[in-house]
Amino acid sequence: MTTRISFLIALFLFATQIHAQTFKAGAAVRDITPGHLIPISGGMGEPVMPTAYQGKLTVRALMLEKGDTKVAIVGIDNIGWPAYLGDRSRALIKDIAPENVLIGVTHTHSAPDAYGFPDENGNTGADLEYLNWCVTQIADAVNEAAKNTQSAELKTAVAEAKGKIAYNYYAPRLYDPRMGVIQVLAATGTNKGKPIATLVNYATHPEILGTKGKMMSPDLCGPLYDRIESKVGGVAIFMNSAQGGMVTADNRLENGGEANDWNECIRIGNLMADEALRIIDPAPVQQDPQLYCAAETIELPVENESMQFVFKHSPVAKLAEKPTDDFSKVTTQVNLLNIGTAQVLTIPGEALPNIGFYLKRHMKTDQPFLFGLTNDAFGYMLTKEDFNSFERYNYISRTSLGEMTAEIYEQQALKLIEKSPAAR
Repeated sequence: MTTRISFLIALFLFATQIHAQTFKAGAAVRDITPGHLIPISGGMGEPVMPTAYQGKLTVRALMLEKGDTKVAIVGIDNIGWPAYLGDRSRALIKDIAPENVLIGVTHTHSAPDAYGFPDENGNTGADLEYLNWCVTQIADAVNEAAKNTQSAELKTAVAEAKGKIAYNYYAPRLYDPRMGVIQVLAATGTNKGKPIATLVNYATHPEILGTKGKMMSPDLCGPLYDRIESKVGGVAIFMNSAQGGMVTADNRLENGGEANDWNECIRIGNLMADEALRIIDPAPVQQDPQLYCAAETIELPVENESMQFVFKHSPVAKLAEKPTDDFSKVTTQVNLLNIGTAQVLTIPGEALPNIGFYLKRHMKTDQPFLFGLTNDAFGYMLTKEDFNSFERYNYISRTSLGEMTAEIYEQQALKLIEKSPAAR
């Protein structure tokens, strides 16, 4: 009898351990469209007052869990989201280590200013009440996604996206056409085999409408979400990639003009969604994927006086948990994730395509993902060789932290890759 009881106890403990190690996933969405029109931002410079809405701005959260490892991936329809705000959301998120919460943006140029970009007199169009509300909405989305986690399976894939989607405004073919897709599927229940979430990782500027369109909008990301969710269900998420200098939506017309309307957002958003589903469809199901998350804090010098002016005068920067009077440097978080056979590296800004190619080449996976504009969005990141070297790069040099930003980031990212396990 004693032997039988011992066997049953051991069996129970084994089953409990197996259950605890089950890969789980959950997703949630929050609508963060302001109740009234407020200024929208396309980057440094004076924000523009929109005249109408087109689509909804959202926060989209994906929660992944295996054993003691919990990771939240958050995508926000905004041009950039500073850690000043992200850290406040992290403090409201339950049972997840703050460093395991990755907060990125789609980079739409038709959303409210989250940085408080000041004009030459120090005035800003940022709506602090709206930003404070978004802080809680982000935390609520992650908490709901965590509450909704269920046993899950995984599909991941990286392949070239076909069609007229993106190009490099400075050099048309100098961009990365690869699209990465992460799809988590319900492993049990009535929805077994159906997507919980589909994450699309691709490099482009969602600026078809831009501030000139005077529309508050998620731009092409709205139609992308709608298309994926209408076709396969679940929650769709877009995470940008290395789209700096100047990878943008290919809305060129044969007459030399551009299509800058909502119909073009629909065309490109739908095409991206269809390509994502085509790429992920034949991918094998990973029934017991690994989950790993590492984080490093790095320091970057701020050599650009214009950037120093932003940090000094922005009302949003004053919301930091520990405000500083030293505007010559910034610290930021870099994450590395292994999600099954996919490996993800975050970039705190808009890295140029050559930097993206270099990093992907050194990642320990055949499925490299880069989450650009994640955990911070410190302008353009270009190599010291490119910095102020060409007239074409004058603008991106002026809107970067400085000459050494990319090199310092690359060195730290390579160290993080080296000490992390390979994706498998």
